[in-house]
Amino acid sequence: MAAILAAALIWSSSFAVTKVALAEIPPMTIGALRFVLAAVILGLLVHTRRDKRLPSPRQRLRIGFAGLLGITVYFAVENIGVAWATASDATLIVAAYPIITLVLEILCGRARFSAVRFAGMLVAIAGVWLVVRGQTGGGGEHRLWGDLLLLAGGVVWAVYNLVAQRDDSGASPIVITYYQTLAGAGGFVLLSLFEADRWTVPSGGNLLRIGFLAALCSVAAFLLYNHGLRRLESSVAVNLLNIVPVAGLGWAVLLAGESLELHQLLGGAVVIAGVTLGSYRKSTPHSTKDG
Repeated sequence: MAAILAAALIWSSSFAVTKVALAEIPPMTIGALRFVLAAVILGLLVHTRRDKRLPSPRQRLRIGFAGLLGITVYFAVENIGVAWATASDATLIVAAYPIITLVLEILCGRARFSAVRFAGMLVAIAGVWLVVRGQTGGGGEHRLWGDLLLLAGGVVWAVYNLVAQRDDSGASPIVITYYQTLAGAGGFVLLSLFEADRWTVPSGGNLLRIGFLAALCSVAAFLLYNHGLRRLESSVAVNLLNIVPVAGLGWAVLLAGESLELHQLLGGAVVIAGVTLGSYRKSTPHSTKDG
């Protein structure tokens, strides 16, 4: 859980960084630059390690497929959905991802229904609503399509979690993350070619932002998330990511000098309560299972 929460804290800073970079660099190109650089960093780490236990070709295909889902498809769909929907729509729909993941787990026989966890996820959504209440902007004639894309992104992220969790290669999280990132970077490079007519030489500030997104938001955060995913149900891991909007408030106060309102503080407390309930596991005499 600590690893997933650390990943959420890092990811919560990526929205503001990406938004600034989008003024100069197209969205798919940002994804290509970010994940190609991340793949280079991870490749250096993997190939300089003493323990070089690498997955088999078949296992690499499965890991690569997970990378295409969780990196290329998810981030591409999310970027377009966020651009078309309002900020509050996007945040609330993303907060519903744990429920989408839990439903998919139940349908696949990977989890049992838990009233306590389901209630916790609903409480977390209510807390997120309190945090983002009153936010506007970003919506237009494509708002409905943006909302639908964000819901589709939830399904993609849920499938990514289930596929990634089924890894049987025995490789370390850094090796798994490397092959996922390599596949995701390749997908973004292909998508970025459609933006070639908008390419320009990035400014020094945006090069630093791409470096931040690659080293921290792609390498460090995905390493932490993949490590945590090994010991948690997918729906529990995704539910912990509801901390992102709460952490985002903290970044806004620290970095942008924004002030907090009472309903946002209350919402943050409700989110934490919901995340705690959503992570509930009932112990049995022989094993630990969902409550």
